Amino acid sequence: QVQLVESGGGLVQPGGSLTLSCTASGNIFENYIMGWYRRTPGQRRELVAHITSGGSIMYADSVKGRFTISRDIVNNTVNQQLQMNSLKPEDTAVYYCNFWDQSLYWGQGTQVTVSS
Repeated sequence: QVQLVESGGGLVQPGGSLTLSCTASGNIFENYIMGWYRRTPGQRRELVAHITSGGSIMYADSVKGRFTISRDIVNNTVNQQLQMNSLKPEDTAVYYCNFWDQSLYWGQGTQVTVSS
């Protein structure tokens, strides 16, 4: 079992920045993918970015150049951050931390609102 704890999110003006954090702990296998998804009302959950245990990173086209995903590992805990810059109103969504090794895990979700 893996436990995910999210933090961050909130209200920010267009052009502003926010940082989301997610900590994965528990029985983590050697190979995993950890990332962020987001969902707006009436829409499907979409991938924002992810990072693999090997360090490979992928971003959605809509966030390339604006968002940065990173992680560090302390003992058997993976701390991941999503730095979001130059935020736009269309980035408004509930953001979910996601972790996959041999099972799939989701965080509780955190609201990000970009509005003036």
